[in-house]
Amino acid sequence: MDRELFEHYHADRSRRGPAPEGAFTGAAGGAACGDLSRISLTVADGRIASVSFDAEGCGATLAATAAVAEIVDGAPVLDAARLGIDGVEAAIGGLTPAKRHAAQLSADALHRALNGAAASSRLLAANPAPRERVAVAMSGGVDSAVAALLERERGAEVVGITVKLWADPDTDGAKACCSPEAVLGARALAHSLGIPHFTLDLEEEFRRRVVGRFLAGYAEGSTPNPCVLCNGEVRLAAMVDLAERLGADRLLTGHYARIVEDADGPLLASAADEAKDQSYMLAALPPELLGRLGFPLTELTKPEVRAIAERHGLAVARKAESQDLCFLAGQGKRSFLRRHGGLEDRDGAVLDRAGHTVGRHRGHHNFTVGQRRGIGVSAPEPLYVLATDAVANTVTVGTRTEVETRHISIRQAVLHRDGARVDAVRLRYHSPALPASIGSAGAGRHEVLEVELGEEFVGASPGQTAVLLEGETIVGHGTIAAAA
Repeated sequence: MDRELFEHYHADRSRRGPAPEGAFTGAAGGAACGDLSRISLTVADGRIASVSFDAEGCGATLAATAAVAEIVDGAPVLDAARLGIDGVEAAIGGLTPAKRHAAQLSADALHRALNGAAASSRLLAANPAPRERVAVAMSGGVDSAVAALLERERGAEVVGITVKLWADPDTDGAKACCSPEAVLGARALAHSLGIPHFTLDLEEEFRRRVVGRFLAGYAEGSTPNPCVLCNGEVRLAAMVDLAERLGADRLLTGHYARIVEDADGPLLASAADEAKDQSYMLAALPPELLGRLGFPLTELTKPEVRAIAERHGLAVARKAESQDLCFLAGQGKRSFLRRHGGLEDRDGAVLDRAGHTVGRHRGHHNFTVGQRRGIGVSAPEPLYVLATDAVANTVTVGTRTEVETRHISIRQAVLHRDGARVDAVRLRYHSPALPASIGSAGAGRHEVLEVELGEEFVGASPGQTAVLLEGETIVGHGTIAAAA
């Protein structure tokens, strides 16, 4: 430790005091550790116009917080957003391992203040970039990290953005892509690449618009697809808006998908790596947003992405992928529906197609149309869920033939191009596209569209997304209402 530097900041009171008028304030620490760091700042013309701080607890916390205030005072917003734990520790001449938490608290306080500014329209575009500036949506995983790395190597000025969508003590934050733990991981990863980092807290909107509709869907007997809704209506649009306020030309993500152009503008299409293609989960993105997005991993496969990360020594090169919905990570769906939606298990009848009782179940919300495992009824041939009835709390089962369909109705449909161009449909994330047609419906919104399939499909689940295709290009989407 450099005692001279440490004592300088420990004694520095020049910026200690109340928050400036109109300031954004971030605080970290508190009763649990006995140390508290507070940073307040105002922003004007892409710079930190004024800053104040306060701290309680050990001398290291006071010194670290004072150092942060001095470093960012008058600095460009993007430079302030590059400051992380290591930078704070270096500024005060080093810390013992037991005192390193002081650097973490002061860095957290700074970034919480910056994140408050990020959520405000007052954070205008930073000073014009000397070269192309792009924002990268960073989740803390290998895909977004490599996307940021590739853009930096291309010569672009890169800014990292992470959204916080969910915080729940029963969720495993290490497995959730948008948890507080994931935010910290993404920030550390960005700083290791020399990239400024911002966080958008969208938890309230996510609870209302995504989780609320997820819970309502299960209560009504359908199986919603929250990721399609979140990508299409919540997180990417908010990040694009922040990217523009930061002076970035586009928002780039680590998704495996393509953007293609036809005579009427951009559309989404499948990625080169068919096994990792995520265009289905992005299907609800409006075409007007695609012009402000980009996917640097379009032509890469997952093994190639991991190899790039390993060559550059990224800690996330072999990080496992989460297979759960972000708000379910580490807990079961049944427990989540009970805790957040009040959907308690209750006894009900399992019926055959004729309405005869053939077994019992523990709640209609535990079943999905097309489901084969876990029905709990013995029969000469495998049984599938044909339908669920939320009001009667019944589950109807039948044979594979009875669950097959060549016709589905989709509601709240959106066509980006004329319906005559539709030649295929995807009815589940990991299922292949099927030949399909919808007739001559015009581009625009439709309350209901009828989709004729070119071959049988097993278990079209109400609530899931139907993605309408022309070849590999997405030309529309809707929500499955029923199969006939």
